[in-house]
Amino acid sequence: MAIDMRQSRPLILCVLIGLVSLPARADFHVFACEPEWATLTRALMPDAHVTTATSYLQDPHYIEARPSLIAAIGRADIAVCTGASLEAGWLPMLLQRAGNRKVQPGRPGLFFAADHAQLHAPHDHVDRSMGDVHPEGNPHVHLSPDQLPKITEALAQRLGELRPEHSADIFARYITWRVNWNSHREQWRESAKTLEGHSVVVQHTGFIYLLNWLGVGSTVDLEPKPGLPPSASHLSQLLTDPALDKASAILIASHQSRKPAQWLAERTGKPVVVLPGTVTDDPETDTLAELISMIVNRLETSVAEVSDGGF
Repeated sequence: MAIDMRQSRPLILCVLIGLVSLPARADFHVFACEPEWATLTRALMPDAHVTTATSYLQDPHYIEARPSLIAAIGRADIAVCTGASLEAGWLPMLLQRAGNRKVQPGRPGLFFAADHAQLHAPHDHVDRSMGDVHPEGNPHVHLSPDQLPKITEALAQRLGELRPEHSADIFARYITWRVNWNSHREQWRESAKTLEGHSVVVQHTGFIYLLNWLGVGSTVDLEPKPGLPPSASHLSQLLTDPALDKASAILIASHQSRKPAQWLAERTGKPVVVLPGTVTDDPETDTLAELISMIVNRLETSVAEVSDGGF
């Protein structure tokens, strides 16, 4: 049966248009160590296949090097992680077992966000007596309103280098992300005016970048040393800490045990505020901008509910 090419041209044109319209980056595989880097990568390359190693209910310091994660990083074109030793307990093992040359140290396929930020509290000397201290500085930089744009720009550039044929699209999405981020940041600055000078009790340093940016103090820590579980003796000592009187709430992350915070709350009357330390699957907190907005709103609510004169 002969085919009339003149009649088939519209069909052929539709097929070609359809092929052009297919996701151009569907074959690009991303391994994200933490959810915050997964959501940023999706903002820049929405059609990429993204595997996230951890969730907001997990402590990113400690996860199991499961076979599924080894397989995911084995096919990754890029691994996007925090760095600054946050994943030191499990990422090197994954990289070794996967044997993927693209994402080995020193290769363009391994991206560490901390390499593109100025970290708080670096240490020249670190030993076990100091607890879980990162010599490079505090790695939880994903909640830093001023540093996230720098990290995202660096990630966009790296993705563009790995997929140069799509670099223009990636950069355009970065610009859109940056405009949206700047708009949110102006709103957070207004909220900071009401929060500055207040303080909260924390557990670990996961929220410190944002708290410092907002002007909220965090001089009382449920952990006796970074990374060490709150002990009964340490919690008892906190009851005599003068700084505790100035704090109006006890702030902990969703992956942390609530028992130490509740113990202190029962003896001080201070409310416990449980917040995700990173993005979640909930539409209200599935981007970093929405997450920070929620944290800021919850802090404002805590301030407003204080009835004894404030922080």
